[in-house]
Amino acid sequence: MIEILNPTLLARAEDTGALVADILQTLKSRSTVGTNLLDIDRWTKAMIDEAGAQSCYVDYAPSFGRGPFGHHICTAVNDAVLHGRPHDYALLDGDLLTLDLAVSLRGIAADAAISFVVGGARDPESVAMISATERALAAGIAAAGPGARIGDISHAIGTVLGEAGYPVNTQFGGHGIGSTMHQDPHVPNTGRAGRGYTLRPGLLLALEPWVMADTAELVTDPDGWTLRSATGCRTAHTEHTIAITDDGAEILTLPRHARA
Repeated sequence: MIEILNPTLLARAEDTGALVADILQTLKSRSTVGTNLLDIDRWTKAMIDEAGAQSCYVDYAPSFGRGPFGHHICTAVNDAVLHGRPHDYALLDGDLLTLDLAVSLRGIAADAAISFVVGGARDPESVAMISATERALAAGIAAAGPGARIGDISHAIGTVLGEAGYPVNTQFGGHGIGSTMHQDPHVPNTGRAGRGYTLRPGLLLALEPWVMADTAELVTDPDGWTLRSATGCRTAHTEHTIAITDDGAEILTLPRHARA
């Protein structure tokens, strides 16, 4: 299903996006050396509940996972890249942590992810990989607007990732979002410009460039959810939810202070 939101629902989407962004920034500030991933999950639940919102993850049970996810946020460390299920692990200095969060507020969902290095041991290769996903996301957003096509976004993202030297996996990518978390259209992280669905005002898209340092192959953890690089290399993942407007694309998952 491809959903086009009316102005009333778009206003709700702005509120949801700001909530997701604010939670992620709070979690980033609290995620220090020694922080347990299960604590991050508990903090997320508390903030979602306080806002009167709902987690998109707890009861989520798609075909690619094993049963309901059962947690409120995805926490992926080092070689984990997607759908990282929180578990009993204390963060170490230099760990590369990705936090991926989707929340629904007043019936509209928003989805975002951030990657960052924990502590003071900042491995240059990890920093460069995170930067590549951030630049790719910015390029994808710049390519989005009314009349553009999904392939234009995919091509822009893939060009940045490819030029940075990273293999691109197309099994998982961006997606439509609205009254539910995962909708059509699928937005691969590489593609041909001028192809695919034509973007219309009112469409929400979650764009999410993610890479693994030296492979495009994923393996699944015994937990049935966490996806890791097949070679054990580090990974990074950055995501925003955007709204297609008459003038271009609006980023919904910016913190409130940044939107102001």
